[in-house]
Amino acid sequence: MTADDFREIALSMQGAVEGSHMGHPDFRANGRIFATLHSNDTRGMVKVTPDEQRELLRKHPKIFEPSSGAWGRQGCTNVHLSAASPAIIRGPMILAWEAVMAKKATPKRRPAV
Repeated sequence: MTADDFREIALSMQGAVEGSHMGHPDFRANGRIFATLHSNDTRGMVKVTPDEQRELLRKHPKIFEPSSGAWGRQGCTNVHLSAASPAIIRGPMILAWEAVMAKKATPKRRPAV
């Protein structure tokens, strides 16, 4: 799987847009990040629940790993793109997208005066 494959899946989610966060691409819907690309496009991240993360790690330990620190404990899950396939990533991407769509939209910031 390539970074472009990951991007295509993320942007296929209704209302998804690509932005940038901390110097790398992110994918948002409802004003919230649900996935990112990083490490020179060799890894992605999907933001799932801790329970969903445990299941992904159990089923596909060569593809998924928790992000470091508190982010990982909250469900942020790294994806090794070279080991992944679009068929495996689509499900976790949908879970991540559904989670942000279920939350109240993040209000847009007003410009500083």
